[in-house]
Amino acid sequence: MEIIIILLLLAILAEATYLVTVNTKRLSHKKETRPIFVDTSVLIDGRILAVAQSGFISGMLSIPRSVIGELQFLADNADNEKRSRARHGLDVVAELQRMPKVKVEIFQDGSRAEEGVDERLLNLAKKYHGLICTIDYNLNKVAQVEDINVLNVNDLAMSLRMAYLPGEKMLLELTQKGQDPHQAVGHLPDGTMVVVEHASSKIGQTQEIEFIRSLQTSAGKMMFAKLIENKKPIENNKQPNKNNKKSKLNDSKDIPKRLSFNASQNNRINHQPNNRDQYKNKLAHKEQDVIDLVNNQ
Repeated sequence: MEIIIILLLLAILAEATYLVTVNTKRLSHKKETRPIFVDTSVLIDGRILAVAQSGFISGMLSIPRSVIGELQFLADNADNEKRSRARHGLDVVAELQRMPKVKVEIFQDGSRAEEGVDERLLNLAKKYHGLICTIDYNLNKVAQVEDINVLNVNDLAMSLRMAYLPGEKMLLELTQKGQDPHQAVGHLPDGTMVVVEHASSKIGQTQEIEFIRSLQTSAGKMMFAKLIENKKPIENNKQPNKNNKKSKLNDSKDIPKRLSFNASQNNRINHQPNNRDQYKNKLAHKEQDVIDLVNNQ
């Protein structure tokens, strides 16, 4: 009888130990799930919808009631541009709540934050050991100073953007053939595949290319480019030389003409003084004849 009681006590003790262990794991798992407090700027921006739909947000999106109150205030009292952006932010909140894969809660902290929405978000993140999701530059810097983790949508977008834009040039090693016979394929340092048009004869070489377009697919991103042909400059030195020779020949032919023309001009100039002297002599003779006639009378 005593053996049976001891066995029952041992079974009860083992079951109690198991329950305590399971509950401890559950509590630790709950502590590891940190809330993500969403800022007004993220809701107005709207890109949080695509990030949440992709499944990259694993925690709880906590939207403080003070943030919604700020959106409501802007939607009622701001100018037309801010009013439309604030209404778009409220639509984003409703869209997040309708997503089945996203956990969203409205954190009841009051409809207005007397100290300011940014200060309220910082206090909530400190109190509940949470994160702040924002694209506000100043709030991001203050959160880093306060040692609070920040999820910045702008940083995520910058890390996912194309390394090169259409129109940019670079040197690329062409390693293999493309899908079409005239194509060649190379890869950027981050692994992005680059398809170069009309470059199949350049495989195994490093060529200068220019990006013409990019393509983003579910399998990854790829870019298309074209070769940059190094055209030799056209030498135009021969043509001016020919023209110079012709001009020199023409000048040599014109030398006698110029000499004869100059001689004729000189003769005219030289003859002009002789004509004037003859004219003066004639006038002098006529005057003398008139004087003689008067004297004879």
